Amino acid sequence: MIAQIFFLLLTVLAVYLFAKKAKELKRNIFLGKNDLINDHPTIRWNNLLLLALGQKKMFKNPLVAVMHLIVYGGFIIINIEVLEIVLDGLMGTHRLFADPLGGFYNLLINAFEILAVLVIAVCAVFLIRRNIIRLKRFASNDLNGWPRSDANYILFTEIVLMSLFIIMNACDFNHSFLLSDFLKPLLHHHSVAHLELLERVCWWLHIIGIFAFLNYLPYSKHLHIILAFPNAYYTRLTVQGKMPNMPEIQQEVLYAMQPELAPAGDAGDPKRFGAKDVFDLGRKNLMDAYSCTECGRCTAACPANITGKLLSPRAIMMKTRDRLEEVGKNININKSFIDDNKSLLRDYIAEEELSACTTCNACVEACPVSISPLDIIIQMRRYLIMEESSAPTEWNGVFGNIENNFAPWKFSPDDRDLWVMNMQQEKK
Repeated sequence: MIAQIFFLLLTVLAVYLFAKKAKELKRNIFLGKNDLINDHPTIRWNNLLLLALGQKKMFKNPLVAVMHLIVYGGFIIINIEVLEIVLDGLMGTHRLFADPLGGFYNLLINAFEILAVLVIAVCAVFLIRRNIIRLKRFASNDLNGWPRSDANYILFTEIVLMSLFIIMNACDFNHSFLLSDFLKPLLHHHSVAHLELLERVCWWLHIIGIFAFLNYLPYSKHLHIILAFPNAYYTRLTVQGKMPNMPEIQQEVLYAMQPELAPAGDAGDPKRFGAKDVFDLGRKNLMDAYSCTECGRCTAACPANITGKLLSPRAIMMKTRDRLEEVGKNININKSFIDDNKSLLRDYIAEEELSACTTCNACVEACPVSISPLDIIIQMRRYLIMEESSAPTEWNGVFGNIENNFAPWKFSPDDRDLWVMNMQQEKK
């Protein structure tokens, strides 16, 4: 009874802490502008199934995709086994589903054991790729400090949890399972009491580890395990190369051309153009920041980064998330946001990073969970240009030409017409 009460308290605490943090994350995301569009639900559900659950984009590299799918499948399917552990803990039973399911129960646990061993092997490979082989996108300075440790912690945790599951089964001599049976000869010299103690220790460590993992997720890049689904659902359905217009600017141009349409009287403070801080971004942008897996595929595909420029799309997402977390802590302390004299622009993301972007969409295409660093970059560049008139010198020349000549070139419309006429005459 004492064990059941302790388990109940542990479960309630774990669920409460996770729910509390989840509520904070939702609040932080909802600090952004409401741009979550729910049109074409059939297409959106299709994106959710293919991109988030089916990991469609990962299969551009089939071997890595299969390994990732094994780990992801292990995370989802093993939770069925966790259900039995939770019910056993609350009801004081042992292998609650064994008798009702009969032979199917052994088949199910055998499948879990195979999956658990595969997960251990794949996590070991991923650790080698990150820490020994050191693939370029994992050795990047973007990941220095906590991000690099975070990835390793998760992989080690997966290995420990799966190992505990196998050892727990091996200690149970009342049941025979496919892979854990190979460990039983190593345990024959232990007494029944010792085996029961070892099994209980593994059982408790396994479930405590899972509860700890649950509450670690919101602080980790592995939050994408959850947020990848809504992120894929709310992904933009327009053509990637199409940049969204700014209705405010279109309206100002319309008023300039037709002043009679302008509202009479004081129109109030003009809306900020572009984005300076996380409050100016959309909810999808902020969800993107929390959904980022830090895999670095976006940065590896970025031509600006490849040529040595400061821009890293992965760093853009990580810095946006860091700023959003700082804003969230500010709200937690003060009950509402108190100006901290900081902003996403310059305090986190430098102008040089933004101006280096070629808007080629390579980062958007490379992302396996439908994140768009480009959208954040464009909005921040719009703020720099339209609110601060801050742009590289080369850009100002183009802007001046567009304003005066209606084209990026220095030639006036008359000169361009004359050039066309001369070309036509030469052809004749």
